[in-house]
Amino acid sequence: MASEHSFDISAQVDLMEVKNALEAAKKEVAARYDFKGIAAEIELNEKDKFITLLSTSDNKIDALKDIVISKLIKRNIPPVAVSESKRESASGGKIKATLNLNDTLDSENSKKITKAIKDAKLKVNATIRGEEVRVAGKSIDDLQECIRIVKSLNLELPLSFRNLK
Repeated sequence: MASEHSFDISAQVDLMEVKNALEAAKKEVAARYDFKGIAAEIELNEKDKFITLLSTSDNKIDALKDIVISKLIKRNIPPVAVSESKRESASGGKIKATLNLNDTLDSENSKKITKAIKDAKLKVNATIRGEEVRVAGKSIDDLQECIRIVKSLNLELPLSFRNLK
């Protein structure tokens, strides 16, 4: 039996699942009656990790956003993984919306997580390691309590708990 157990907390989004969800969203848009004859585009920029929605009106953009989020949920990607950053007019009387994929654990949220774990007075050690937080302790029960505490923080991030050893 290991003398010390640990796990990692990170905010990661599986880009392959995002691609699959967007393909399903494109198929639904092509089949929906309210989008017949209307320009509606959904594109993923993998490098910068954002989704671009393009349509003729604000209502259509909202409908596209709802479709994308529902397809992401079906692919086990939480809706907090997507946030709308800007909405602007595009050429040809169209409207363009940009949805950011929130998949990094920034230093502010890492500090919130480590502070909450330390305030719980459990016999664990939480350390920030780049874009993840490593939690180590002797008792697996304490580690599971840490997972419960972090989930109760309700951070606007798609948190994942990995490598429980």
